[in-house]
Amino acid sequence: MADKLWDGRFSEATAAVVERFTASIDIDRRLYRYDIEGSIAHSRMLARTGIIPAAEAEAIVQGLEQVRGEIEAGRFAFDPRLEDIHMHIESRLTEIVGPAARKVHTARSRNDQVALDLRLYLRDALDAAGGQLAALERALIGFARTHIDVILPGYTHLQRAQPVLLAHHLMAYVEMFARDRERCAECRRRTNVMPLGSAALAGTTFPIDRAYTAELLGFPAVSANSLDAVSDRDFVIEFLAAASLCMMHLSRMAEELVLWSSAEFGFIELPDSFATGSSIMPQKKNPDVPELIRGKTGRVYGHLMAQLTLMKGLPLSYNRDLQEDKAALFDAVDTLSACLEVLTQMVPGIAVRRERMEAAASRGYLNATDLADYLVRAGVTFREAHHAVGRAVRFAAASGRELDELTLEELQAHSALIREDVFAHLRTREIVDRRSCPGGTGRSAVLAAIAAAEKRLP
Repeated sequence: MADKLWDGRFSEATAAVVERFTASIDIDRRLYRYDIEGSIAHSRMLARTGIIPAAEAEAIVQGLEQVRGEIEAGRFAFDPRLEDIHMHIESRLTEIVGPAARKVHTARSRNDQVALDLRLYLRDALDAAGGQLAALERALIGFARTHIDVILPGYTHLQRAQPVLLAHHLMAYVEMFARDRERCAECRRRTNVMPLGSAALAGTTFPIDRAYTAELLGFPAVSANSLDAVSDRDFVIEFLAAASLCMMHLSRMAEELVLWSSAEFGFIELPDSFATGSSIMPQKKNPDVPELIRGKTGRVYGHLMAQLTLMKGLPLSYNRDLQEDKAALFDAVDTLSACLEVLTQMVPGIAVRRERMEAAASRGYLNATDLADYLVRAGVTFREAHHAVGRAVRFAAASGRELDELTLEELQAHSALIREDVFAHLRTREIVDRRSCPGGTGRSAVLAAIAAAEKRLP
């Protein structure tokens, strides 16, 4: 029976069912690097302040580095009776260093220790997510530049509305992912506060130097309230919220890739290496990658709701319920990372069917708004122009023609202000290029948006 670090109070061994029920080592073992990093910094601080002898601190540091090497080499023995990664590391450290290893826990509790580990872990995860988002932005920007002259229908209510550049459509997602990257940076700033030194809940009586420990660990600030520090999981929830927003954006893009690659749209073809087939229908090419991204979004949403529910009834300060935070956090980090990676790699291989996009953009009266604008410039109020063009659309639809396929006389029947120059005004390319205001779909505006997006990338 492995000794517990806390078993002095108890006269009975922990029941086997409780061992299994309370163990978290299968989940929190991924925190080993951060736990060791925190313990090394803590040990050096204990030596610097004279709380433990420098020689013992150095032995502890060397022992911790040996433990890290054993874990990374796959030689470390994990035992569920030791509950979590913190007890595993300290138990092995004691085997290596001897009784002096027990001093590593001086002026520290598992409560502030696990809070530290989580913040260190999430800090790295946020940096990685920010890097992946930037890579996805670059992939989309590159794709937009390559297809800068391709036109497709813009949609509202999933009905063809007005023609836009494909590059403009893609840059909408770049804007979304840029906001996601900003949220990661903002979440990192609030995550980057050191809780170590809060101990169990009330701080410690030892003369610790929290600023020195924070400096060693790269924290610009230390927590201001020990009760809050050990029980706070706002940073986890904030990440899950940011991840949920990002997954929502990924899911919206995935949905469009599914639609656009269908026979009904036929706008794109996904690369064979990012699609799958059917077990019974030989002709099928299924968009499983975007479908899975769409499906995994609900999984991340669930983690956010689970964590909010976990926290909503907890009194100050630490409660064992908080052990449940890690499964949600780790899976959300893994899911977001996997989705960003696969989409970034898939984007450059997407084949654009330009002729299908541009044919769709030229049908369905997508130039009706421009005809109304034409009449407004001729002196008609927009409401009057709207009604006149609506009548023209009804007439054209009855004869199975587009507005630019009507004769000048037929158009003039709906407004005497229409002149022969109207046909140039109704051409799809001119419709797009006229929208050159900042943020518009005109070629010059989109190129400016691309340049601005490239400039703000890290």
